Amino acid sequence: MSANSFGAKSEMTVGGKSYTIYRLSAIEAAFPQAKKLPYSLKILLENLLRTENGLSVRKPDIEALAKWEPKAEPDTEIGFTPARVLLQDFTGVPCVVDLAAMRDAMKQLGGDPAKINPLVPCELVIDHSVQVDEAGTAQSFEHNTKLEYERNQERYTFLRWGMEAFNNFKVVPPETGIVHQVNLEFLARVTFVDGAGTAYPDTLVGTDSHTTMINGLGVLGWGVGGIEAEAAMLGQPVSMLIPQVVGFKLHGKLKEGTTATDLVLTVTQMLRKKGVVGKFVEFYGDGLAELPLADRATIANMAPEYGATCGIFPVDAETIRYLRQTGRPDELVELVEAYYKEQGLFFVAGSPEATYSDALELDLAVVEPSLAGPSRPQDRVALKDVKKSFHDALPKLKVAAKPKAVLPVLPSGTPAADAVEPADAAALTDGSVVIAAITSCTNTSNPSVMVAAGILAKKAAARGLTTKPWVKTSLAPGSKVVTDYLTHSGLLPDLEKLRFYVVGYGCTTCIGNSGPLSDTVSKEIAAGGLVVSAVLSGNRNFEGRVHAEVRANYLASPPLVVAYALAGKVDIDWDNEPVGTGSDGQEVYLKDIWPTHKEVATVIDHAIRKEAYQSIYGQVYDGDANWKALNVPSGDLYAWDAKSTYIANPPYFEGMERKPSPVTEIKGARVLALLGDSITTDHISPAGGIKKDSPAGAYLIANGVSPKDFNQYGARRGHHDVMVRGTFANVRLKNALVPGVEGGVTRHLPEGTTPTSIFDASMQYQKDGVPLIVIGARSTAPVRPATGRRRARGCWASGR
Repeated sequence: MSANSFGAKSEMTVGGKSYTIYRLSAIEAAFPQAKKLPYSLKILLENLLRTENGLSVRKPDIEALAKWEPKAEPDTEIGFTPARVLLQDFTGVPCVVDLAAMRDAMKQLGGDPAKINPLVPCELVIDHSVQVDEAGTAQSFEHNTKLEYERNQERYTFLRWGMEAFNNFKVVPPETGIVHQVNLEFLARVTFVDGAGTAYPDTLVGTDSHTTMINGLGVLGWGVGGIEAEAAMLGQPVSMLIPQVVGFKLHGKLKEGTTATDLVLTVTQMLRKKGVVGKFVEFYGDGLAELPLADRATIANMAPEYGATCGIFPVDAETIRYLRQTGRPDELVELVEAYYKEQGLFFVAGSPEATYSDALELDLAVVEPSLAGPSRPQDRVALKDVKKSFHDALPKLKVAAKPKAVLPVLPSGTPAADAVEPADAAALTDGSVVIAAITSCTNTSNPSVMVAAGILAKKAAARGLTTKPWVKTSLAPGSKVVTDYLTHSGLLPDLEKLRFYVVGYGCTTCIGNSGPLSDTVSKEIAAGGLVVSAVLSGNRNFEGRVHAEVRANYLASPPLVVAYALAGKVDIDWDNEPVGTGSDGQEVYLKDIWPTHKEVATVIDHAIRKEAYQSIYGQVYDGDANWKALNVPSGDLYAWDAKSTYIANPPYFEGMERKPSPVTEIKGARVLALLGDSITTDHISPAGGIKKDSPAGAYLIANGVSPKDFNQYGARRGHHDVMVRGTFANVRLKNALVPGVEGGVTRHLPEGTTPTSIFDASMQYQKDGVPLIVIGARSTAPVRPATGRRRARGCWASGR
């Protein structure tokens, strides 16, 4: 119940139903400058008005936001209470593990375990666990799904138990789609209505950084850490500083030959250069009318890559069109339109511009075909310059890719002489494309680029072109709706002719679930010290993330992914070199098979059907036969299996008393790792493969797990003993305490000279009673190797 200090509580009627709302006009009457607040801050303002309780949200907090100073450095803290929490399985499983552990602790303290539940709606989508073990065949999907369930049965059983044991918790089963696309197409309400009949803007936090994709629908939300997400699940507000807001004005129209992917890579580069870390970005201008909702979602998805907390678009007529297209109930669509208009939040052309902290502007007509790489999403390269860019980067990439004597991995009894498959890898050189993946939520939510990929495949197949045999091709749609419209338009068979078969519905290559390369390709890469490439339609290409053997990784639109699979190399001059030779003996160039905007629009107009969304999401929580066949335990408390290496009862509540111990100071700390700029979550807590000679690998082997069954770090985040050994285990991590060495290694200070694993060093420090800090970010002074000291802009401290 809000304290309602400003008299904002009111009523509105839509479709014969009455709803309680908190009117922004009430605060605007008291503070006229609030009328010029950016859209995103008005969403926050409503949030404060509705949740004012005199404790976590106070009257002065509301006044501070209403009197927001655009240029001021953020220094005022507020409590944001999201309407719901969104989880994916890699980062969501630990949250559910903690809830289960809390129930055990509650029982030990003499309370009722069943009282431990999420207090706000919490939805988890299982989408990060499917791996591309098999690709390029009609059996790929079936094979990968079978292995997914074999590897993850414990995790899935645990989540099924959680869905039945906890209130306010739902699980979207595997092979439904990517969490952000399912959120966009189905879960998002845009206008939320609680049990008391109060209507308010749909808001959320999620345990995936790309939660921001929903900003394209006008819904405010962003990614947070697991602790923040758990607090939000338990009804606690998210503490934040009132941010600066950067306005991004769009006008004009994309020219022929460009895609939404080219636009988002351009926007990402511009915003990275501007510097928007910790800020909101808000898009506005006449150009919004030229951007379908899916294009907006593509731009919003990449907010983590351009560094912003969120990248939001306002609710407008396009939002309403999309809600109807995706089969939302008429009652909800009517409420969304009426609510945002009533609150003055509905954008129409010519609306007065808000006041922003800073602003950028982009004419859509200047956007050109682009990729980003070879290792960062903000490093946009014009398509015409990719060949030169790759060769410019090659010397640096080559340094670490020294030739290795590698024996082929052979089945038992297979002679070594039979291991080489010349047709598979004889032509491999630096720049060869070995992975071409249409993957990730960024682009597979967008019909324009997915249809463009299908049309390009159709034209290429008609000319007799084929993808190169050493390229591992895959198609991982963001939802089953994608498969529906590709099938309905007749384009899926053309993609399959080029070996782009569906491999699964989930985040695959972009999260590092690329699966293995063929033994022969791996052998050729290692023996030649080759710098080979992946081209993926994803949002992340950080070093070591896509595949450990692939050092050059480029983000590209889905049609370009297909084109590079046809060419088989990343260093191609598309203007002067052909894609290949057709069945008629004539050279075929990219311009000969590139789809026009009109061709794409024609397919979209007849292939995307409201009925498909309604059918696919109608029984979404039921799952397939594999999901239904899981043997799920019952009861309020989870039956922990002491032998499990996936799910374990964490030690956080051991010895817990009703009154917590006081916080102590950190004294005499040592540096565990001295890291540079652009340290990502994947460096800190990798989601990819587990090396058998790593601390985590050694632990699993000691517990009877064969290396072939290691699965991924992300899949084992529900087990603290595995994950503490996987912290900073990224194979490309560079720690200045051990210069010239890559991986999760450090020195034990002060006397240590021999590199040791970060885990082993931390355990020794713990034994010695020495607290630790990790220093990261951009250096402002040179490293002194003797002491490991430097001045840095950021650090993390930890106790023992």
